[in-house]
Amino acid sequence: MQINKVEICGINTSKLKTLKEKEKMEYLEQMHKGDKTAREKLINGNLKLVLSVIQRFVNRGENLDDLFQVGCIGLMKAIDNFDMTVGVKFSTYAVPMIIGELRRYLRDYNTIRVSRSLKDIAYKAMNIKEQLTKKMSREPTIEEIAKELEMDKASVVLALEAIVDPVSLYEPVYSDGGDTIYVMDQIGDHSDDSDWLGEIMFKEALNNLNEREKNILMLRFFQGKTQVEVAEEIGISQAQVSRLEKGALNHIKEQI
Repeated sequence: MQINKVEICGINTSKLKTLKEKEKMEYLEQMHKGDKTAREKLINGNLKLVLSVIQRFVNRGENLDDLFQVGCIGLMKAIDNFDMTVGVKFSTYAVPMIIGELRRYLRDYNTIRVSRSLKDIAYKAMNIKEQLTKKMSREPTIEEIAKELEMDKASVVLALEAIVDPVSLYEPVYSDGGDTIYVMDQIGDHSDDSDWLGEIMFKEALNNLNEREKNILMLRFFQGKTQVEVAEEIGISQAQVSRLEKGALNHIKEQI
């Protein structure tokens, strides 16, 4: 069984040294004074801590060597960022850091099967994108890439998204003065032509908005543009687009 394995990443786990808390603090102090060997001693002296943490993740089918290496990255981040003035034990700070690193790894490298045809389209699109960037001295739009491929925009977007690691729609991507932009804010919203009644009500409510708010909502919900595209078109930041869009939608909800 992996859990009983003596060697992990070529390290004999039965011979790992465990540092006392006093020794950890001494090495941390030496490290902060520029002693590079102190950091190495801290890492080696806390590898058993990494082992104890990764045991929580061994039943997920992941390779133990990989988990150990990722856990060591979390340990090194903990060593580099630990504040000795806080007054907590190093392990109290390091364990959540190691767990966080392992969870990010398991999230980001979760295997999802993508069809070969989608991959082929995505790689062709990436190649076309590179060629157009050199030719036009700017990054091409999806429409321009789709035109070169003689495909519709939706198919190109689907293919490119299929080879990207999945993230939550509520994953924050940018924050400006408390106005957080999430992944879902960057997704174009195409109107359903069959929902004509809702569209009429929405257009009526638009009349009570100022011109900038009206323009943003028209671009977003009637032309299906992303916040990034809207920001570029009207000359403001994406954070401002997000803020104005949310305010306008709340105003419309109150009316409808």
